[in-house]
Amino acid sequence: MPELPEVEVVRRGLERWVAGRTVAAVEVLHPRAVRRHEAGPRDFADRLLGRRLAVPRRRGKYLWLPLGETGETRGGDAPALSLLAHLGMSGQLLIQPAEAPDERHLRVRISFTDAGPGELRFVDQRTFGGLSLHPCSPGDAEGLPDVMGHIARDPLDPAFDEDAFPAALRRRRTTVKRALLDQTLISGVGNIYADEALWLARLHYDRPTDTLTRPRVAELLAGVREVMTAALEAGGTSFDSLYVNVNGESGYFDRSLNVYGRAGLPCRRCAAPIRREPWMNRSSYRCPVCQRPPRSRPTVSRRAGIGTRAT
Repeated sequence: MPELPEVEVVRRGLERWVAGRTVAAVEVLHPRAVRRHEAGPRDFADRLLGRRLAVPRRRGKYLWLPLGETGETRGGDAPALSLLAHLGMSGQLLIQPAEAPDERHLRVRISFTDAGPGELRFVDQRTFGGLSLHPCSPGDAEGLPDVMGHIARDPLDPAFDEDAFPAALRRRRTTVKRALLDQTLISGVGNIYADEALWLARLHYDRPTDTLTRPRVAELLAGVREVMTAALEAGGTSFDSLYVNVNGESGYFDRSLNVYGRAGLPCRRCAAPIRREPWMNRSSYRCPVCQRPPRSRPTVSRRAGIGTRAT
């Protein structure tokens, strides 16, 4: 699934090309693409007709467009409905001229009432992603879909609570990479940027969160922000043709990665060969010198109270 930088690149493209435009027609070409809209494809299309797309919003990896009523939100009130986009593993939101040939995996087409720059197309090869309509959380000025209330703020969000984060991280009593991927704690971080941020902070992915001091958490957050900001400047990370921005262009941050995908290559900091290790049905990349495994901690036998070493 695309991570925060890739989704933000798409959001910026949508803001430029579709914000403020009014929907003229909706064509659902594959019902699976709107499976999260429980009322079905016909209701999805009917409820989008005549709606004005507001400035796209993002929280972590999640992207949505608040919808106005028949051209605008009534009386300046907060929007009542939003279009939520799940990009999944291969979803793409593309702006294409109406006369452009259909993509092989085109799933949804949205055209507009104006003569602007083309139509919005949702293309998804693996059909893990999709579009859906949701009521907005009551009183939320950004039109946050109600199904996203559990998603935490991301570290690039001005409203991210940096003061409260260290204590919240320690309370999870898990390992640091698991915590970084927990979207209810901190959103937007996936496998690639977690590995990159941990390398920058010189932390092993299995370091227990309750051993992290406030300064170490600050270093970790700085690493997360550094790698995401750099990725944004490069247009995101593309390893194949499945992630592109709204104009179909790929990102180039994969050329700047320090550890992810670099197994066997020298660490850019100490020259030790980068290791690729199995982790939760996926892989983690680390430097064996800069990111040493955490020391085992003593445990107490419940029977005799005898100290033993954790394994």
